[in-house]
Amino acid sequence: MAEKKSLNQKIAELDAQVEWFYSDEFKLEEAVEKYRSATKLAKEIEKDLMELKNEIEVLSADFSK
Repeated sequence: MAEKKSLNQKIAELDAQVEWFYSDEFKLEEAVEKYRSATKLAKEIEKDLMELKNEIEVLSADFSK
């Protein structure tokens, strides 16, 4: 089973994937697959952030009582 990555690890990985598009290693033939991978990772990050936001809202509501 794959180890679950932290949000910081996912963001660092996405940064590296985006940097590839600006690097000398860029190849048009690989761009579509790299774009798909980056998009999938960005969606995972967005989901993680929404979960954190919801958790913070619940905690905030608890403290306001």
